[in-house]
Order: sequence, then structure tokens, then C-alpha cells
Amino acid sequence: MAKVTGKHIRAKDSFPCTGPARTSGRNIRHWRRFTAAVAWMLVAVPCLHTQQSNRSEYEVKAAYLYNFGRFVAWPGTVSAAGEFFTICVLGEDPFGATLDRTIAGESINGKKLAIKRIAKPQDALACRILFISSREESRLKDILATLSKTSALTVSDIPQFTRRGGMIQFVVEANKVRFEVNLAAAEHAGLTLSSQLLKVALNVRRGPEPGDS
Repeated sequence: MAKVTGKHIRAKDSFPCTGPARTSGRNIRHWRRFTAAVAWMLVAVPCLHTQQSNRSEYEVKAAYLYNFGRFVAWPGTVSAAGEFFTICVLGEDPFGATLDRTIAGESINGKKLAIKRIAKPQDALACRILFISSREESRLKDILATLSKTSALTVSDIPQFTRRGGMIQFVVEANKVRFEVNLAAAEHAGLTLSSQLLKVALNVRRGPEPGDS
């Protein structure tokens, strides 16, 4: 089984590199980073049982947030803007220092990662990924309405998050952290989700379903 080592899974422990026979050193490094990220997504990271610490559960979720950024394409104007690739947390932060440790020294598409804690959805304009705290459930409708004109990838573990218009929802199945995707919501925001990401999602919602409000 592949070995989990912090943010990544070692690609050589999961499947061999099968890139082109003649590949430059730079392309080989890029391929290895890509396969490592794919491997992380393909392995359903074990979640803790209820008697175990929430911190460890959020270590898993923090690693997912980082890897989501590697499998989503933002509109060109958004991708080019700003010095940093910013991951934001709206409301009470369940990660503590875990998220900071996860992204320390990392970059995506040449931009250094940064963490920003915000109290209002209006402050999310520069966020690439926005994790919405479960404490914000009562005002989720208003939050998503405010974000409707942004290109932030919305992520949460609020129940029914994808049914209510969020893009990626963390769920626990068979004691493992998994995720569901609302592809229609992501595409409405101008985001393109990699087929690799969609393949390992527990469920992909491609449009409204009966009973959706």
C-alpha cells in the first residue's frame, strides 16, 4: 500500500512512472509530483474513529485542501492575479496550526501558498480555496449568494453542503475521509475540475436533483 508522508504519497510506493521514454529532468520531476498528488487522491485516507482526536481528522482535510489546488484550474485572469495562492478559512478555524504546517514552503503553479482567516464572505475575493466552517451553517445560503460572483473553490464539511450549492463537501464513509463534488456549482464559477479529481470523488453532482432547494 502507498505510504502517506505528510502532504504527499510517495509515487514510487503506489505505481510506477509511465511517462514518455525520453523525458527531460524537469519533466520527470513534474511527472513525479503529479503522480504523487494523484496517488494521494486515489487512496482514501483513513479517518479517525469518534474516540480519536479531531486534530488528526483535520490533518487529513488540510492535505486534501492543498491537493485540491493542484487539480482545479481557475479562469486565466484569476490565475494571473496576486502574488500568492491563498487558501482561506471562513469562520471558526477547526484546523489550528495544522493547515499552516501542511502548506509551509509549498507552491502551486509558481505561486507560494498562503493561509488567510476571514470573518466575512466579502473578504474572500482573493481566495482561491475557501473552507467554510461548520459553525457558519445557519448563514450558508447568504454566504454562497455573496460568493456567487467570485471564483473561489468552496469546501466544507457542513451536512448537505453540495446539495445546497457548495462545490466540495468532506464526508466520512467507512471511517475514511472522502469528498463529494457539485460540478455544476464549480463550472458556474468558471472552475475546471480535473477528471482525475472527479474519478476519486465519492459522488459527483452534475446538476440540480429532485428535492434541491
